[in-house]
Amino acid sequence: MALRKFKPTTPGQRFKIISAFDEITTDVPEKSLLAPAKNSGGRNNNGKMTVRNVGGGHKQKYRIIDFKRDKENIPGVVKSIEYDPNRTARIALVNYVDGEKRYIVAPHGLKVGQEVLSGKGIAPNLGNTLFLSDIPFGTVIHNIELRPGQGAKMARSAGSYAQLMSRDGKYAVLKMPSGETRMILQTCKATIGMVSNIDHQLEKSGKAGRSRWLGRRPRVRGVAMNPVDHPMGGGEGRATGGHPRSRKGIPAKGYKTRSKKNASDKYILERRKK
Repeated sequence: MALRKFKPTTPGQRFKIISAFDEITTDVPEKSLLAPAKNSGGRNNNGKMTVRNVGGGHKQKYRIIDFKRDKENIPGVVKSIEYDPNRTARIALVNYVDGEKRYIVAPHGLKVGQEVLSGKGIAPNLGNTLFLSDIPFGTVIHNIELRPGQGAKMARSAGSYAQLMSRDGKYAVLKMPSGETRMILQTCKATIGMVSNIDHQLEKSGKAGRSRWLGRRPRVRGVAMNPVDHPMGGGEGRATGGHPRSRKGIPAKGYKTRSKKNASDKYILERRKK
């Protein structure tokens, strides 16, 4: 997972740092696993803008990812490692012995030709999906289910992982990427290893145009607006804007928005680090 730096031949190249894409083995996706991806431009069904700073970008197709890994005890061989425009991680095309093809989120270190399995009583090897009850303590895992059979919901982005700390009754205790320690049912599945593209957080676009290719439009700071448009707007000269808050007036730093009656509180043993 190497990075590419550029000589400053243009202003956009000066600070540009992008992935070398050296782990990618093909640039032609599996046609049967593609779906159309509609761009909303941040508009709702009435054509009204409900999400700001969204629009444009390169046309994309959605890759159908197998987050459930429910082909139990059927061996699959990794055919290729591919780029996915819809996520920060790389994806792997797996050919199963029964002829079916599926995309999975590629863990770091997964190679073409490697065999992957899922199910009960299999070895905790890289890329294999096991129940939390079968995973050894201290193992690094990703693609974790919140409810049995629901499909992976946690630790799915580039370089992220969780760690299995212990078991308590019917629950497994996991240390999450945020630093939070929480309990999850042992009947939930998780995949061994950490998510690929671990250097993603070190990338720098180098120019505004690369953000536009990704469908991100310019964002105006609140302090640069007028008082009618933002609580932090207005003032003489370069005013700081007072207490940081959102466009709707909700404080931005230190203000807790999580419900005190949240049902998942009983599963959280230690809150995430501030």
